Amino acid sequence: MFVQTVRSPGIAHLSYVVGAGAHAAVIDPRRDCHVYPRIALENGARITHIFETHRNEDYVVGSVELADITGAPVYHGDALPFAYGEPVSGGEQLEVGSLRLTVIPTPGHTFESISIAVDDRAYGDDTIAVFTGDALFVGDVGRTDFFPDRAEEVAGLLYDSIFDRLLPLGDAVIVLPAHGAGSVCGGNLSARELSTLGYERKHNPQLQHSREQFVRHKTSERHFSPAYFRRMEEYNLIGPPPLSQAAEPALLSADEFADHIAQGALALDVRSPEAYGGAHLPGSLALPVDMAARLGGYMLPFARPIGLIVDDTAQMRETVTQLRRIGYDNVTGYLHEGMHDWETTGREFTGMPQVHISQIKRRLDSGEPFTLLDVRTPREYQRGHLPGAVNIYVGELADRLEEVPAARPITTFCGSGHRAVVGASILEMNGFEQVENCLGSMMACRSQGCPLVRER
Repeated sequence: MFVQTVRSPGIAHLSYVVGAGAHAAVIDPRRDCHVYPRIALENGARITHIFETHRNEDYVVGSVELADITGAPVYHGDALPFAYGEPVSGGEQLEVGSLRLTVIPTPGHTFESISIAVDDRAYGDDTIAVFTGDALFVGDVGRTDFFPDRAEEVAGLLYDSIFDRLLPLGDAVIVLPAHGAGSVCGGNLSARELSTLGYERKHNPQLQHSREQFVRHKTSERHFSPAYFRRMEEYNLIGPPPLSQAAEPALLSADEFADHIAQGALALDVRSPEAYGGAHLPGSLALPVDMAARLGGYMLPFARPIGLIVDDTAQMRETVTQLRRIGYDNVTGYLHEGMHDWETTGREFTGMPQVHISQIKRRLDSGEPFTLLDVRTPREYQRGHLPGAVNIYVGELADRLEEVPAARPITTFCGSGHRAVVGASILEMNGFEQVENCLGSMMACRSQGCPLVRER
């Protein structure tokens, strides 16, 4: 038996290849799916089964294309009218070599959610591991806010799924969820991937509640729902466009890139905050490549072409991969030689002041007027923020510009400076003046012993 995890940074997605002998199954494949047949081949197996634990909201599944490549059937819960695959209702047992995969209905996060329990009949009938999808994570459980008119019902369903169907599998059973820390599908996922049902039963904060407390807690949670979720739900119900048909972005000269922007393309700068601060195109959106999949769905339009400003082709390819995982196939070009080509043709560029944490401390101590805009999540903000900071999450900033205080300059602030530069560029794009980014942000602040305010 083998199990191999495939990690997709940005969306914090975890998918799996599990197999024994000459057969393997894939759980929740991502859109760039060629990695799975390669893993199976390296383990002397071929893919014979594909499972989706639910219709995902935060990324494009690769099941349809993987099924075309391998000939394997796709299985998913029967509570939605999927246009592809085979519905399962629970209790089905499918053989993958010596493994037996048993489908367990675990509604709550969504109504069609399923989990897949695994036992290896070569050694016994006890369950070894369970793929829990978005029902149970390490340190958290799935969000239940997608059905606001049935909020208490779905929260109760999730509690029952966990306590009546997952935990009874046994304390020694390994938990293999669909997401890790940083996912928008939960609020407080652990950075640790390894866990068991017994450990979660004892230590997962969400599992220490009574059913009534659990329902009350889940219905009071606030999660972000970026606009791109609707496109993911559509794609993952009817089947997404084949990734093999997506066009590669064109290499554009400075003149061609300028024409591309003039014709309506969005200039997306995926370089580091330091590089963006040094020189960037006026009106460009900063979105460091490691933030592309995590934040792109909040602020990138599907209908508008995207032109990339990158350091090199490797950065371009990584950005294209990240964006395609969340359904953006509209990256149409990238600037040849990055900002250097733009600068040597004499075209206009601008910069952004970059502030050291010591300057922030001096301003706070002296009472100098300025706006410290903390663009982290409310949960991060409550755990520790600088005195006087105003919290507007970067994913909502473009819709809440009227809440930005009048005091200038505006210094954007986050965990490390990456989300802060995104926020600063949004402000700049919308006509705000005297905008600056605090490089290092909270990480620098903690290393320098800044005074922090903590909220309950």
